[in-house]
Amino acid sequence: MLPEQRKRNVVELVSERDGCSVEELADELDVSKATIRRDLSELEDEQLVDRSHGGAVPATAVGREQTYIQKEVQNLEAKASIGSRAAREIHDGQVVFFDSGTTTIQVAMQAPSDTSFIPVTNSPLLALELGKNANDVKLTGGTLRHRTRALVGPSAESFMDRTNFDLLFLGTNGIDADGALTTPNEDEARMKQLMVENAERVVLVGDQTKFGDRSFVQFASLEDVDVLVTDAEPTGELAEACDAADVTVGVEVPDDR
Repeated sequence: MLPEQRKRNVVELVSERDGCSVEELADELDVSKATIRRDLSELEDEQLVDRSHGGAVPATAVGREQTYIQKEVQNLEAKASIGSRAAREIHDGQVVFFDSGTTTIQVAMQAPSDTSFIPVTNSPLLALELGKNANDVKLTGGTLRHRTRALVGPSAESFMDRTNFDLLFLGTNGIDADGALTTPNEDEARMKQLMVENAERVVLVGDQTKFGDRSFVQFASLEDVDVLVTDAEPTGELAEACDAADVTVGVEVPDDR
């Protein structure tokens, strides 16, 4: 197994199990403990895991940002179910913006092939998925962020300033109990803010692990959202925030639950 693939597997195992020991990882991946310790040191430098006594846990600090590679292996079944449900919102003739992200790409993968719409995105990865259908895809341009594979910066913001969308599929790193939508990076927060401002209808997509989480920068609130598509009913204060904001909640539970 190549080192990069092995490290990717380490991140996946640590994320899925909410922490692993060095011994567990060495046994699972059939390598030495010394190799795992080296991998964990490198992954901690990349902010993909946090070292703990004898192992590692997922990186979850408020200001810390997971990479696209780390996030794409988390909660795949839930994200696929959410993508299937959210894609039903797409209709003929619409201009549809797809935010960059590992949940929004599931919407793109399941977008109806028999529907004529204009897809727009700030993600080259999503553009490739959307381009598999007959529709031409518009990209915002801008600077590609290595960590998240999202296009940001002045060129991308200039594109956003002069465009409007019928429908937005929006991702978030966290939805706190007050209904604030947050993300770790200021440039991405600005892009998300512009998406929301320029969209007629906003569909927020995110699995239940986002509930109650808060990242560094707020870019919107549930007041800006029309529909939340997720894999579990919000409860407590978050449910109250959804009700107060008049957000329609669509729940799509994965088949394996």
